[in-house]
Amino acid sequence: MAGTAVLRRLTWQPATIAEVVPETDQTRTLLLDVPGWPGHRAGQHVDVRLTADDGYQATRAYSLAGAPGERPALTVARVEGGEVSPYLVDVAGPGDQVEVRGPIGGYFVWEPTPERRPLLLVAGGSGVVPLRSMLRHRARLGDGTPVRLLYSARDPGQVVYRDELEAADGEVTFVYTRSAPTDWPEPVGRIDRSQLARLAWPPAHEPLAYVCGPTAFVEHVAQILTALGYPPTDIRTERYG
Repeated sequence: MAGTAVLRRLTWQPATIAEVVPETDQTRTLLLDVPGWPGHRAGQHVDVRLTADDGYQATRAYSLAGAPGERPALTVARVEGGEVSPYLVDVAGPGDQVEVRGPIGGYFVWEPTPERRPLLLVAGGSGVVPLRSMLRHRARLGDGTPVRLLYSARDPGQVVYRDELEAADGEVTFVYTRSAPTDWPEPVGRIDRSQLARLAWPPAHEPLAYVCGPTAFVEHVAQILTALGYPPTDIRTERYG
């Protein structure tokens, strides 16, 4: 049975878009119906494949946005000039089909631990998607693991899941790299060492850190956390671009 489950996850399956939820002017969430969906872990992703009328195929990986036990969902940000995201954001609608393969991944996943080690989540742009899956998983379980989310976005209009994150049980801090609301307490610009030193759990608390976003962002944050005393084995990263 285990072998059958693995084979199914590695096989392309049809998925029907059941619902579309606008998130920002560049991002939306697609809720999928996948027959025989095996379930997923918080932080996993799927491959999505589109096939053109002439047979040309394009494949991209997208993190799963929902918690384990919820309908599979993808939050997709439009990449200008991309082959997959413009279709998923601007064209695809309920009833349309794509192909998916997965769920995939066993490293960038989170499950509660008996020790309830504090959870530090750091997101850049659409890197918030798998971290939102972890937050929803924690909430559905009623788990008491302490959590902090540091979310970097270009401007307030590009924050995905804002209402949900602000209502979540945990500490959420937004950092804006281009423009911020009037009287915003944090400086505009990329996350720096002083901010992380102030907002992150101290290493003495033995936190687990999950960092997701563009490659340069992830490397920048991981280097700072290491310099602050986080063991590299306690910093899990996922990057794109």
